[in-house]
Amino acid sequence: MHDLSYFREHLDVFAEMAKKRDITLELDGFRALDKERRELITLNERRKAQRNKASEEIARLKKDKQSADDLIAEMKQASDFIKEVDGRIAVLDARQRDLLLTIPNVPHSSVPVGSTAADNKEVRRWGAPPKFDFHPRPHWEVGERAGILDLEAAAKITGARFAVYKSWGARLERALANFFLDVHTREHGYTEILPPFIVNSASLTAAGQLPKFAADLFRLEDTDFWLTPTAEVELHNLYRDETVPEEKLPICVTAWTACFRSEAGAAGKDTRGILRQHQFQKVELFKFTHPEKSYEELETLVRNAESILQRLGLHHRTVLLCTGDMGFASAKTYDLEVWLPSSNEFREISSCSNCEAFQARRAGIRFKPKGGGKSDFVHTLNGSGLAVGRTWIALVENYQQADGSILVPEVLRPYMGIDRIPAPK
Repeated sequence: MHDLSYFREHLDVFAEMAKKRDITLELDGFRALDKERRELITLNERRKAQRNKASEEIARLKKDKQSADDLIAEMKQASDFIKEVDGRIAVLDARQRDLLLTIPNVPHSSVPVGSTAADNKEVRRWGAPPKFDFHPRPHWEVGERAGILDLEAAAKITGARFAVYKSWGARLERALANFFLDVHTREHGYTEILPPFIVNSASLTAAGQLPKFAADLFRLEDTDFWLTPTAEVELHNLYRDETVPEEKLPICVTAWTACFRSEAGAAGKDTRGILRQHQFQKVELFKFTHPEKSYEELETLVRNAESILQRLGLHHRTVLLCTGDMGFASAKTYDLEVWLPSSNEFREISSCSNCEAFQARRAGIRFKPKGGGKSDFVHTLNGSGLAVGRTWIALVENYQQADGSILVPEVLRPYMGIDRIPAPK
């Protein structure tokens, strides 16, 4: 969310932002609303001053034992008018806030301008695609053949875009989550959190999910509860409406949760397999940082996520998203894309963003400088470290063998207890 005064005084900046993000903003509507609101405030201040003056005159007349009936009637009429205008101002305030809640963040100056993923900029890549002496199968074929993935059972239990992991497939899902959390907490300095998987509207609004993405969320009927779309929501709201001491920054937290998304805008996309699910598991990384250090912390966060892929031996690349492809709340985003041999392409496995003060302003999260002085909003950063299901896919595809078995990367063997998921019998 943007500061109202800054937004009002820099509409040209937001008009330029809209062009870069390839979106439409109703800035003329804001101007008209803001003009009416300010005129009404000025009018009411004038009326309130007149009412105060009349009150003094009434007191004088009563003291002099003179009639003040006409002035009292006039003051009552003025009070009714003031009340009516205050009501209109409150309506305009709400409309103004609702409008500001729909305005995306302004991209950082280092973000490339573009409208689609084709305009993203590759920053670096690691490793090389595996070489096969057979045609690599997609993960759903490998998983079903090895008896570790059952999509038919999931469809029977729930419906499309859900998965049942079985045997070593379930163990692999759990092993990945534990490995991610161990590395991030023991080596990267994050504190592990286990939050609720259900959140309220205030938390979703503070994180930038509402009102814009309501159609992509699952709401529990007749409640103010929603299934979480990402642990970013819970972690962000740990400090909602709080002021933290500057010396506590950065605060780095991580959480494993299930995530739930309706994928309302993804009809017909990735219908085979488990790449795009209504429920998936993810390990989230989140940072509350000092504004002057947030971009340095972003680079560290990206490296933390990259290190997981490197330890797993997965070929990947890091991409800087362009203005038209980045998320609503982000000022700058890197995507990590892992290689999937069955489709011969990179696919996103982590998105790492600096939201600057955008989310913190919505949530009222500030820090107090060490030497005193005025508090300011923290900067918030988030990233997947990693999406567990998509890492599962990448491992199954990249480590599949001709006989249907799947090699287990060395770093996962202590978690799995085996070095190979056995071939089907």
